[in-house]
Amino acid sequence: MPSNPPVTFENSDAEPGPLAGFRVLDLTTMISGPMATCVLGDQGADVIKIEAPGIGDLVRRLGVPREGITATFATTNRNKRSLVLDLKEEADLAAFRKLVTTADVVVQNFRPGVVERMGIGCDALREIKPDLIFVSISGFGENGPFSEKRVYDPVIQALSGLATIQGDRGMGRPKMMRLVIPDKITAMTAAQAITAALLARVRTGKGQHVRLSMLDAMISLAWPEGYAGHTFVGSEKDVPRNALAQDLVFETKDGFMTAGAVSDAEWHGLTRALDHPEWLDDDRFKTAGGRVSYAKERLDQTAEVLKSRTTEDWMERLDAEQVPCAPILPLSEVIRHPQIIASDLLFETEHPVAGKIRQTRAAAIFEDTPTTLARPAPTHGQHTKEILAEIGITR
Repeated sequence: MPSNPPVTFENSDAEPGPLAGFRVLDLTTMISGPMATCVLGDQGADVIKIEAPGIGDLVRRLGVPREGITATFATTNRNKRSLVLDLKEEADLAAFRKLVTTADVVVQNFRPGVVERMGIGCDALREIKPDLIFVSISGFGENGPFSEKRVYDPVIQALSGLATIQGDRGMGRPKMMRLVIPDKITAMTAAQAITAALLARVRTGKGQHVRLSMLDAMISLAWPEGYAGHTFVGSEKDVPRNALAQDLVFETKDGFMTAGAVSDAEWHGLTRALDHPEWLDDDRFKTAGGRVSYAKERLDQTAEVLKSRTTEDWMERLDAEQVPCAPILPLSEVIRHPQIIASDLLFETEHPVAGKIRQTRAAAIFEDTPTTLARPAPTHGQHTKEILAEIGITR
C-alpha cells in the first residue's frame, strides 16, 4: 500500500509537499502546459492559473462541462487557483508584473514572439525578478519554417514520426495515437525541467530561461527504438520499427490478452505454457535477435494457439512459467481491477460545482513530503480577489 495516499481538500492538515513554498504563475492553456503545472501543484507548489476574461482556458469547454469544469480540465488543473487578468489592459498588466515579484516560475505556451510583444517576455520579467525561472513551451521551437504555425497534438504526431511508427505493418497507412501523447510527454518533460531549474537556482542563485518544444520532446521519446534504424550513422534504414513488429494483441476464446517473451527463459516458458516445445528446435527462434527478425512468424503461430483457451486459462499457465502477460480489459474493468485497487491509485472527491469526481493520485509517492489534493480545479476567476489582495490590490 502507498505510504501517502492523497490528502483531499476536505482535509486541511495536509503535510507540505516537496515543492511547498514555491509559486508558479501559469499562463498556459490546453494540455501540455496545464498538465505540467498540475504536476507541480500536486507536489505542493502554489500554482496560479492566469486566464483571460470570457471563456478562459478552452479546455473548460472541450467536453461536457459542469459549471465550466470538464473532465479533462478537472484532472489537469487541480491544485491551482484561477486569476482572471486581461493582459492587454494596463491595470491588469501592472497587477501581473507585481505578482511576478512574488513568483519563482512563470510558464507560458503562446506562439514564439507573442509574450515579447505583450511586454511579458523573459527579459522583461527578469528585470523585475532577476532569479525568475521563465519557461516557454511551443510546438516547434523558436526557429525554423514551422515556428509560427498553430499546433495541436496530431500535428506533432505527424511530423515527429509517431504516426508512421504506429502505422500498419511495414510502410502502410500511418495511424494516430488516440491519446494526446505529444502533449503529455511535453508536460512531463517540462515539469522535470522546471524542478531541475529550481534545484540549479538553489545552488547558484540564478534563474534561467527554459525552452521546450513539443516536437523535440516527442522525437526524443520516440528515438531509442522508434529511430533505431537511424542511430548508427552510415547504415541508416528508412524502415520504422513497426516494420519489424506487430501489436501484441491476441484473441482468446473469450476476449483478448497480451503476452511477450523477450529473454531465452521467457521464450522457453512460453513454449511450455502453450504446449509447443518443438518451437525450441526452430532455428529462426533460437536467439533473441532471431525472434525479432522473425517476429511475424513467431507471433502468428502464438496467436493461433491462444485462440483455443480462455484468457483466464492462459493467464494461469503463463504466470506459472513467469511469462509477462495481462488481460486486455475495457476501461470499466480496469478501474476495478485488483491491482489498481491495491495500489490506491484512484480516489473520489466531491467537487464544489462539478459533483463527484474520480481521478488518479500523483504517480510518484514521496516518503516524507506527500503529494496532496489541496484544491479542486477552480472555476473561472474563482480566486481573483483573493490573489490580488495578497499583493495589495483591491477591486
